[in-house]
Amino acid sequence: MTRSYLRWIGPVALVAATVVVGACSSEAPPATPAETAPPAAAAPAPPPASGPRVFFVEPQDGATVKSTVSLKYGIENFELAAVPAGTVTTTRPGLGHHHVAVDADCLPVGTAIPKAAPWVHHGDGKSEMQMQLPPGKHTLTLQLGDDLHTTMTGLCTTITVNVAP
Repeated sequence: MTRSYLRWIGPVALVAATVVVGACSSEAPPATPAETAPPAAAAPAPPPASGPRVFFVEPQDGATVKSTVSLKYGIENFELAAVPAGTVTTTRPGLGHHHVAVDADCLPVGTAIPKAAPWVHHGDGKSEMQMQLPPGKHTLTLQLGDDLHTTMTGLCTTITVNVAP
């Protein structure tokens, strides 16, 4: 071997050893300012927890409508279900059905919704109907009842509509 070859092999071996030791190290090299990641954006806050509610999809509160009025109802955070067939003696938790009244207010919580005017029962679990109303201003009340037609907390709403002549 020549001396020039020996002078060259030493530095190459040193560089190779440095690369191997660096690659096998369990510690990552410190980041340089250019490699530092920007701070992560804050995650959006979860929506506020809200309780169950019922509402009119249509008509809107204060709307002027024609008779026959198309009524559609919505429900959130509660399950809509038809009343079971036969004699019902107990309620199913978290389930209810709509009742609509014309020119009446919400009934107190725990009250049995009468099976007579001004209340219309939707024991079949439906969430819409067509209703004839005389001209003038009317209050429409939507109230959810359980399998025994008993009112529940927070599950009643009232709107006003104007029926055109």
